[in-house]
Amino acid sequence: MVKDIVLPLLILIPLLPLLAFIVNIFFGKKVGANAAYISICAISISFLISIYLFFGLIISGEQTMEFKFDWLNFGSLGIQLGLMLDGLTAVMLVVVTTVSLLVKIYSVGYMHGDPRYSRYYAYLSMFTVAMLGLILANNFLLLFISWELVGLMSYLLIGFWYEKKSASDAGKKAFITTKVGDLGFFAGLMLLFSVGMTFNFKDLALLVSSGSIPENTLNWIGILIFCGAVGKSAQFPLHVWLPDAMEGPTPVSALIHAATMVAAGVYLVARTFFIYAHAPMAMEVVAYTGTFTAIFAASMALVATDIKRVLAFSTVSQLGYMIMALGVGGYTAGMFHLTTHAFFKALLFLGAGSVIHGSGKQDIREMGGLGKKMKITMFTFLIACLAIAGIPPFSGFYSKEEVLSAAFNSGHMLIYWTGTITAFMTAFYMFRLFFMTFTGTTRSEIHAHESPGTMTIPLMTLAFLSIVCGYLFVSGQTFEKLVHFGAEITAREGGEGTGSHFVMIMSLTVAILGIALAFFMYYLKKISPEYIAEKLSPVYRLLLNKYYVDEIYEAAFVKPVKNISGKLFKFDQKVIDGAVNGSGFMTLLMSKLQNLFDKVIVDGAVNGTGWLANKGGEVLKHLQTGLIQDYILMAAAGLVLVVLLKIIF
Repeated sequence: MVKDIVLPLLILIPLLPLLAFIVNIFFGKKVGANAAYISICAISISFLISIYLFFGLIISGEQTMEFKFDWLNFGSLGIQLGLMLDGLTAVMLVVVTTVSLLVKIYSVGYMHGDPRYSRYYAYLSMFTVAMLGLILANNFLLLFISWELVGLMSYLLIGFWYEKKSASDAGKKAFITTKVGDLGFFAGLMLLFSVGMTFNFKDLALLVSSGSIPENTLNWIGILIFCGAVGKSAQFPLHVWLPDAMEGPTPVSALIHAATMVAAGVYLVARTFFIYAHAPMAMEVVAYTGTFTAIFAASMALVATDIKRVLAFSTVSQLGYMIMALGVGGYTAGMFHLTTHAFFKALLFLGAGSVIHGSGKQDIREMGGLGKKMKITMFTFLIACLAIAGIPPFSGFYSKEEVLSAAFNSGHMLIYWTGTITAFMTAFYMFRLFFMTFTGTTRSEIHAHESPGTMTIPLMTLAFLSIVCGYLFVSGQTFEKLVHFGAEITAREGGEGTGSHFVMIMSLTVAILGIALAFFMYYLKKISPEYIAEKLSPVYRLLLNKYYVDEIYEAAFVKPVKNISGKLFKFDQKVIDGAVNGSGFMTLLMSKLQNLFDKVIVDGAVNGTGWLANKGGEVLKHLQTGLIQDYILMAAAGLVLVVLLKIIF
């Protein structure tokens, strides 16, 4: 691959969606429905460039191409910005542009007639720009700027229908919750810069590998940076925003959950893996956080009844899988699962959007039998369910097996068995969702219809990718060769290990058992879910209420903050504003008194002096008669007066 043309192409990838954003946001009323085609054309070219760079990197065998320039200089200290292309970047570029393109095409039908149609496409374009900037950054500073822009755009998209209180609240919840994690991330960056004096990834990797930074410091840096990933990738305890993010348009959910915002946290850990490879305590935190989140979220998906919330809990769980893999050293496994998950999770969300569009329902208890009238949606949704359940030859089978193998080979058996149980739960709740939605008889009055071609074509495209991408990446170890960037990562992963065959059989077994249980409960109806829910009522209520985490946060944080804010507001009104207003009143009073003093005393004295001078002049003017005899008389009188005074005194 010719290096001279790489930089212009890398710049074009985010620049084209940025231009689409500018056109749609400033000229939206003029372009109207053409806003969609402007955004689609821009991301289509970015997609083609990404594909070219992806295959060019494979063919050329290049490891890393970096382009940087000086941004700020403080004496001997300089800060550089730049772009970087390596295997990890190439994979993420393809994933993001592919899903973004399909979501924008899908949105033509889904968002048709929306009064803020052009604004919607402007936001989508800018959201894509932010994620692409995050991926292409060669340093922490540019990554963090893009990271925060992703958070801003997610707030705008989740709360896009802001006239609904639930949507505006969900946007605020997502923004504030992720900012909690971002504070830790920022603190980690400052600590890292203080010891490394650079933000550049390659320079920092050399410092870390040389042992220049103590292990204890690296552990703290790793944990603090991971806080950002916990927020963005909705890991426990900052997972609470993601289910509520379903209030945004369904295509937005697909983009956020599949390839962009939530993937950013996993990407962050992968991009900074050179830190975690030398920070064992931080790796343990990552591994166990991901493991707990995976099974924790999967348990809530077992009883969820809103079609999008089932998928939201599934996303949190699968993100936990990816984080878990990275935490046990499975760098390739974690990123492989991120890639396959992007396609089948986007398919699931867009399939859910097709169901909602065609039936007008979101509660799966009101559905049933939709497959008869929505065959394309049903079959593509089935492919996604098989993929996420881990059934061969679908993509999720390969990536999930890699994740579990990484856990098994690392020796973390608790993590491995937790991941295996989660795989069983995943297969069960996904096919519970499938059978309740598409099979049996309709449980309410629904006039269902298949979605238009602008929606079903993206579904079929994603279904194809959900089938083939897993095998293509596993074949010849293509994915592993592409994303590896250092021997130390290979050492941490430890190759295939002796348990891979056992792991594959166990993974497939639990997936089949999960599907079979859902089949008996929700298709054949041989087992009553209602009976189980009644017998396990405390557990069922606990799961249905999401372990009361939102209520705990409400009581422990939200209400106290609101109470303190209310008291501070009153203090501000009565004391601060009172002091300010009192100061203003006294100033006004003093100015009035000063004005009065100026008018009465100062102006009075000046005017009085003038009056006296005027009157004195009028009196004295009679002395000036112009007659010589009058002046002699006055002189004589004056002389007489002087003599008399002299005699008297």
